[in-house]
Order: sequence, then C-alpha cells, then structure tokens
Amino acid sequence: MVAKSEIKFIRSLQLKKNRQREGLFVAEGIKLVSEVLQSKIRPYRLFTTESELLEGDFEQISESQLKKMSSLVQPNKVLGVFKIPEAEPPRFQGWTVVLDGVRDPGNLGTIIRLCDWFGIPELLCSPDTVDCYNPKVLQATMGSIARVRVSYGPLDAILKGIDIPVFGASMEGRPLPSEILPESGILVMGSESHGISEKLKKEVNTVLSIPSAAGGSAESLNVATATAIFLYAIQNGNQSATQK
Repeated sequence: MVAKSEIKFIRSLQLKKNRQREGLFVAEGIKLVSEVLQSKIRPYRLFTTESELLEGDFEQISESQLKKMSSLVQPNKVLGVFKIPEAEPPRFQGWTVVLDGVRDPGNLGTIIRLCDWFGIPELLCSPDTVDCYNPKVLQATMGSIARVRVSYGPLDAILKGIDIPVFGASMEGRPLPSEILPESGILVMGSESHGISEKLKKEVNTVLSIPSAAGGSAESLNVATATAIFLYAIQNGNQSATQK
C-alpha cells in the first residue's frame, strides 16, 4: 500500500524545481521504464499494476493509485522513480549536438531520439532549454534518454576557444553540402523563434542552411526536423569520406 504522502511526493516530481531539489525524475510506461532500467541510471522506486510485466523490485499498486501518481491521461501500467545522474562535462567525441534555447518538450524529446538513431552520444543544452527529465520530453524520447548523455551549461563559455569545428544552423547560412562535414564536430541548433543567440554566434565557425525546393513557401522548418536533416547529412558525409 502506497501512502498518500508518497503519491503526493511522486506527483511533485512533475515540476523541475522539485526534480532538481530531490535529484529524482519519473518515467512512465513499460517501454520507457524498461529502457531506463537497462542503462546506468539507478532506480529509486518502481511501481506496477501487473507484477509479471517486468523483472525487478517492483511494488504492486492499484490502477487508481497509478492514476494519482501519473502525469499521463491514460497511465500505462508501470511507473519508475529514478535518480538523476550526476552531471558530467561534455566529452566532444565524434559529433555533439548543441541546443540553444529549445523550449518545446516534444522537440527536445525527438532530438534526443534522433541522436540515439544517428549514433550521436552527447547532447549539450543551454540553461534555458527545457529540462530533459520533463515528463513530456521523456515520453517523446521513447527510451532514448537511457542512451544519450544530456548536459546543461553556459554554451558560449563552454565552446569558447574549443579546437573542434562548430557548425551553426541558420536560414542565412551556406546551403548544406554533406561533403564538407568532417568526421567530428559540433552542430548548434537554435530555437525556432530566435535562432542561435548573439553570444553563441561568435563561437560558430561555419553557418549552414537547409535549402528549400524551388517554389517552397514554408517560413521555416521545425527544429527537430531540421536536426534530423543535418544529422543525416553528417552520417552521409562520413560514409562518403570512408568510401573514398
């Protein structure tokens, strides 16, 4: 039996300030929880309405209790409370994606999933980018949060003087040609409304854009969609360089 105070505590972790204070986050659903359990992220408490669903030290609860804990409209049988990993400085091995002021949870979750898909091990975010442990972000990652290192920090200070090519995405940049992309680098993506901040632009070596088709009239691309195109170009450029 889970006490009302425990349910209230778990619900409180939906807020960033409470997650940061307690060092805990909540993952929901069979797929997401199972993916996180296979990572180095340590569980704090695990709950399920059906004990045979997953292996582990799960506490049996009722569907009504799960609903009270959950942030989902339709809770999915499993909920885990996990310890937020200790922050690590960025390693800048291979390619790193940097996000400047991306505040939409769905976009961040999708970008984390894209990094996982394209083999990008690390994502560095500005302090005003949405929290990667936001429940909506976690759901959008589809479990990729377990395999991509996400860190936060002052981007202009971190990138200042770094000996790695830094590419920025902007509609004013040179059209994206995959052959110029090296085997390692940094890709900076700004918010859809403001782009890359003025401070950070000073640390960008090369500005690239995604050209639209003749007659295309859309104002811009969603930041997650644009990131997918850039990451495909990075992957394709690396494969082309290997084959030469």
